[in-house]
Amino acid sequence: MEEKIVKIGIGVLIYNHKNEVLLGLRKSKHGNGTWCPPGGHLEYGESFEDTAIRETAEETGLILDEKNLNVCGVTNDFFKESGKHYITVMMKASNFAGNPTIKEPDKCAKWKWFAKDQLPDDLFLPLSNFLNKYSL
Repeated sequence: MEEKIVKIGIGVLIYNHKNEVLLGLRKSKHGNGTWCPPGGHLEYGESFEDTAIRETAEETGLILDEKNLNVCGVTNDFFKESGKHYITVMMKASNFAGNPTIKEPDKCAKWKWFAKDQLPDDLFLPLSNFLNKYSL
């Protein structure tokens, strides 16, 4: 029997000078067709900040400043279709270097900046759950 485990995910809400948030259109099987911020799995021994910096660079090419990262919320996310269970720690960043580019084309179709009041309808479950409890 497969062991049921809860994984830890990190999402990074990155804001530009217009106070727009960066979201990517997912292509992977997990959350395909939904919009989400950069992020990924917390690895053993990593801090939330280390994961946010690593995953953002791997996915977008953006460089984040550790001193400018803050936890802004936590969600409990159960994906019924896959049976996956995550605790997602959302981080906020507004200081970064570079321009977002597609670094993992097999996982993300595009990156786009959205005004807080003009988010797309199809949001990745952790982001949807975050918005039900917190504000951007």
